[in-house]
Amino acid sequence: MKTADFDFELPSDLIAQRPAVPRESARLLDAQEGLIDRTIRDLAGLLHPGDLMVFNDTKVIPALLSGVRVRDVTGSKAAPERKVSVTLHKSDGDGLWRAFAKPARRLAAGDQIVFADDFCADVVEKRDKGETLLRFAMTGADFHAALRRHGRAPLPPYIKRPELPDAQDHADYQTLFAARDGAVAAPTAGLHFTPELMTALADAGIATAPLTLHVGAGTFLLVTVENVADHQIHSEIGEISPATADAVNATHTRGGRVLAVGTTSLRLLESAIDEGGTVQPFTGDTSIFITPGYRFGAVDLLLTNFHLPRSTLFMLVSAFAGTDDIRAAYDHAIAQRYRFYSYGDAMLLKCANGRAL
Repeated sequence: MKTADFDFELPSDLIAQRPAVPRESARLLDAQEGLIDRTIRDLAGLLHPGDLMVFNDTKVIPALLSGVRVRDVTGSKAAPERKVSVTLHKSDGDGLWRAFAKPARRLAAGDQIVFADDFCADVVEKRDKGETLLRFAMTGADFHAALRRHGRAPLPPYIKRPELPDAQDHADYQTLFAARDGAVAAPTAGLHFTPELMTALADAGIATAPLTLHVGAGTFLLVTVENVADHQIHSEIGEISPATADAVNATHTRGGRVLAVGTTSLRLLESAIDEGGTVQPFTGDTSIFITPGYRFGAVDLLLTNFHLPRSTLFMLVSAFAGTDDIRAAYDHAIAQRYRFYSYGDAMLLKCANGRAL
């Protein structure tokens, strides 16, 4: 497959800069059978009693940091300080974080980046494509407290702000389900949910279950290689509890359907399925890369926002619903002026290549 096969043109004025208010008033393209324009408020009526909704309970950390590089040059005076912007994207434990730095060319192993008088990191290693490995002296609760003091919400690059993300973004760019610190990008399908919508789902007999996938900044990276198979996807840390795995398997056993809220939930569920079609408890990294031809085993329905062209997530939804059907859905959404990307509208998809077919 060629990356160019997953390209499309999107008018820039359809890229949402703020979420819908209230959140459940966002539009929903129901693409289960044909294409029907609805709103998120309609979701409970589109599911069946006994269906299971699986959501991602990761919490976005303020992973965008601004600091200065400090470098000691042996035998001479210190090198000039240089401003550096850092976006943390994956914890490697023990104070180690993978990060994207701008401008990365100004950094070298052994440098220190000072973000505040009480918060700094050492550059351990430089990697490809602007990635660096940083070591912070703080870990655990102390580290996250320092991030809250000095970090900003790591908004994707297509959400434009005159300066840094503002105070409203710190609330807007967090889901109702957020409970476990670790993501540097929101699982954006979850942004549409409110307590009122959750009550409607419960009243309709829809069960819910959480999992955790700490979304990394790699989710914003476009596929730049010519051949899709040559793309290397970033790994992310996830966890599925025994209770959630049991809920998914029991739902399928009794003939119910599993709805993944967002591609993050879907990717982790598909990472945890065994050869017999059973979802197992899971703890660890996943770098699953789903493209057309993949056969799904864990998920029957997907609630997802509209994704970037030439992105791994657009490839995923093409695999889930079928390439032609996704093209038709996106063409319809553009013609009807749906709002796109993280703060935008959503679509409900039915699996076209899964276990029940």
